[in-house]
Amino acid sequence: MIHQTIAAAAPATLERVAQERTFKTHDGTEIFYRCWPALGPTPKGAILLFHRGHEHGGRMAHLVDELAMPDHAFYAWDARGNGRSAGERGYAPSFAALVRDIDCLVREIGRDGFGQHDIALIAQSFGAVLAAAWVHDYAPDIRALVVASPAFSVKLYVPFAKEGIALWQKLKGRFFVNSYVKAKFLTHDAERIASFDADPLITRPIASNILVELYDHAARIVADARAITVPTQLLISGSDWVVRHAPQHEFFVNLGSSAKERHVLPGFFHDTLGERDRKQALDLIRPFLEKQFAAPEKTIDLTSADRVGYTRDEAEKLASPLALLSPKGLYWAMSRASIRIGAWLSSGMKTGIATGFDSGSTLDYVYENEARGTGFIGRMIDRTFLDAIGWRGIRQRKLHLEELIGNAVASLKAGGRPVHMLDIAAGHGRYVLDAVAKCAEPPASVRLQDYSELNVGLGSKLIAERNLPTSVTFHRADAFDAKMLAGLRPAPDLAIVSGLYELFADNTMISRSLGGLASAMQPGSLLIYTNQPWHPQLEMIARSLTSHRGGQAWVMRRRTQGEMDQLVTAAGFEKIDQRIDQWGIFTVSVARRV
Repeated sequence: MIHQTIAAAAPATLERVAQERTFKTHDGTEIFYRCWPALGPTPKGAILLFHRGHEHGGRMAHLVDELAMPDHAFYAWDARGNGRSAGERGYAPSFAALVRDIDCLVREIGRDGFGQHDIALIAQSFGAVLAAAWVHDYAPDIRALVVASPAFSVKLYVPFAKEGIALWQKLKGRFFVNSYVKAKFLTHDAERIASFDADPLITRPIASNILVELYDHAARIVADARAITVPTQLLISGSDWVVRHAPQHEFFVNLGSSAKERHVLPGFFHDTLGERDRKQALDLIRPFLEKQFAAPEKTIDLTSADRVGYTRDEAEKLASPLALLSPKGLYWAMSRASIRIGAWLSSGMKTGIATGFDSGSTLDYVYENEARGTGFIGRMIDRTFLDAIGWRGIRQRKLHLEELIGNAVASLKAGGRPVHMLDIAAGHGRYVLDAVAKCAEPPASVRLQDYSELNVGLGSKLIAERNLPTSVTFHRADAFDAKMLAGLRPAPDLAIVSGLYELFADNTMISRSLGGLASAMQPGSLLIYTNQPWHPQLEMIARSLTSHRGGQAWVMRRRTQGEMDQLVTAAGFEKIDQRIDQWGIFTVSVARRV
């Protein structure tokens, strides 16, 4: 429910009047935000403002009038743990939780009639990194993104401060670091300096986990900025005492946007949008946004990225063999040898060697998450194997699948559907069966499929062990057989594709599979699909691990979230929800058949 009050009586001038509202975000935390409705009868769009670290949305409020865009609604939140929003001061469970808060805010203002395509973002400093991460990870169809002095790399003047914070957190747990920045190093505006020093809502401390994760996610977003294809404007403060310029320039160069601008503002301190001469910045932002709202750039077609995209180039490079006696060749040869030696003692490594590290058997072992092996050393090696960041991401993906499957079943049941569930490549089916077991009301039928006879046999055994009804079945089938999928009866109300499309680089195969599902599914039916837009260990996987396809090297071509979503949209679905793990590796999305 939206709670709102009018902040003040309407003044005699044309100054905008803020409405004060709150909403509950994904974990129940109450987020405070301000809304300035458009002055005209027909809004041209909505502009969301994201403040810098330690501050709150009230310190962005001046932009509403100064930008002089009266036909656009404005929104400014107080990030959790800041300003008037709930939460421990300066703390969030993770950087990813803050990014998901943005997604929830966008859904919240959808109640005012603004869809993603009606929205542009203006974000500063820490808020700019959050906004860029949301655009990267969730691939929203927004009009434009403006980032001012993004805090991709904070200047910590104490030597090895970043490493020290990470080490101390690992040893002692979460702690807080107070901001050392004085207002006079943020802006030349005397009024802004005085208001900063007197503002009781400024939050000086920031939790160590957010600082550490900020660096990790910022590096990921900068390196993979080609995944960001929305029109983007970057403003760089020329005399910034707080953050480094080099990653900002790297971000711009890497951007995949067809419309992108970079402006360096000489003499500006870090508070770009609160500087004394900020009119220079606003006179750049206004025409950029007005152009995108009036005649937005055509969306870049990503469905052919398997043939002409940067992730194809990346995959081809990883597939190229190394000279055996080169330093890298020797390093990865030793890595492969250590894995084979480890497989003598570790049950997980042994399963990966035998069936492929991308096989249903290996994934089922990862889901179980129980270290097994020969003796204490074997179990210790196996625990190290199971704790690899990729496998941790897989287990988080399972939790997201269970959540979204449960939500989908409940939603379909509420709409009067019996819910016939289908998973076209279920592996052993553990994640689906676990999700179904948690449903308040079970689906009418569950049909699991897989191409591997081994998986079908072990999955059928798992069904028998759980004494599940005859409405739960397992079949051998090809997930890329569009004719078979289109002819399935009963038609699926809920289709699941998990961990499959990530294994195949060819978008033609993916489109064929999605097309078969779309032909079978009635409007209003739901599709749950996964994706892997990023992975920190791509080279290790390609050089050291083998796949289920005849022991070949496991070379993965990443799909950006935008590419995956466009394939789903082209098949006749509309994306309505998404989850992503705290490392930014695996996504789980829900789409509705239209």
